[in-house]
Amino acid sequence: MNLTYCPRCEKLFDKNFRDVCNSCYQDLEKDYERCVEHLRKNKGLDIQQLSDEMEISIKQITRWIREGRISLVNAPNMSYPCESCGILIRESHLCESCKKRLQRDVKNAGSKGMLQHNPNDDKNRGAYRIGDRLHDRGK
Repeated sequence: MNLTYCPRCEKLFDKNFRDVCNSCYQDLEKDYERCVEHLRKNKGLDIQQLSDEMEISIKQITRWIREGRISLVNAPNMSYPCESCGILIRESHLCESCKKRLQRDVKNAGSKGMLQHNPNDDKNRGAYRIGDRLHDRGK
């Protein structure tokens, strides 16, 4: 058994396939159905309006969008926050400027030698070597 506390209601439950207990999962499914139905009737809503009118967090609505459960095709004003800067986007996890910044940072880190991999580093990873013990005694 993999027992943990539900992040929503803090009840102890057996975590198998879901991150929340069965009761909270059922509540989330009801909220999802209400949210989708409301969005069908009001296609012009943005995420803030939908959140306010349905009393569902933007984080939860964003999760449903990323899971593919809420489609943005028929919701022209619907968008969700970039994971890095929070600007509203309609696809991916990052906005274009954050993607470019991340690519630039990775490129710069690679050119400075920060991403070079030394295969000998992995050979004794996690091992306790006698040299470590002798080094610790000298302190």
